[in-house]
Amino acid sequence: MKNPIYPCLWFNTEAKEAADFYCTVFEDSKITASNPIVSTFEASGQKFMCLNGGPMFSINPSISFFAVCETEAEVDNAWSKLTDNGKVLMPLDAYPWSQKYGWVQDKFGVNWQLSFGKFEEVGQKFTPTLMFTQEGNGKATEAINFYTSLFPNSDIKGILRFDENDHGVPGTVKHAQFTLNNNVFMAMDGGLGHDFSFNEGVSLVIECEDQQEIDYFWNKLTENGQESMCGWLKDQYGVSWQVVPEILGELMNDPEKGQRVVQAFLKMKKFDIETLVNA
Repeated sequence: MKNPIYPCLWFNTEAKEAADFYCTVFEDSKITASNPIVSTFEASGQKFMCLNGGPMFSINPSISFFAVCETEAEVDNAWSKLTDNGKVLMPLDAYPWSQKYGWVQDKFGVNWQLSFGKFEEVGQKFTPTLMFTQEGNGKATEAINFYTSLFPNSDIKGILRFDENDHGVPGTVKHAQFTLNNNVFMAMDGGLGHDFSFNEGVSLVIECEDQQEIDYFWNKLTENGQESMCGWLKDQYGVSWQVVPEILGELMNDPEKGQRVVQAFLKMKKFDIETLVNA
């Protein structure tokens, strides 16, 4: 696989509005595509998809985005915009891991962890952070081992665990950092008191070069998980993924066959590239 794994954010009808908003919040951002269903934007070279999926799912803090800000002014500017009609989960303040950090759920429900620091400390601007809560609490280590065994170019950078002096369950993950196909991810065990867990509000998109890759990731991720429609699935930990062919956008934008392609994949669970190409 050559493409990065990127997040898809589920909205009711506000996908374009949200994408436009994030391009005002974060520097070096631009809209890269937009239609009535999907808007995509890039920020510091990282891709985000915004989907108009209807009212079925809502975004929650189970997957947040850790954002490295290299100046205090950048932190303050982003914090001011994201907290406007948003909800502060951790105040902007000094913490042991950052002299200026805060966690905010913005007006669209998307969760951001803003941290004043150096880009090279993480290696990318935005890092998806998975919080394992409820029945998933305590499974972060197992999940990290599973994901890093599944994707190429993957590595566990470090795992910090709760001890008896922390508020978490001793031995569970306080903070972990790992890579999947050279994309940085973070994870933590979130305890039992949270009223949220992973859902389709934030999914992770894997663009596959060929049918062999689609079959591989689909079969591995649905093992003890759950198949859904149109390339969507849930893995054994409840995290939602989309396993899609990288040529899907090109096929859908074909003026002659685009509608036939859409009608074909609406009938699919796992994508079949040959059927799409021949639609």
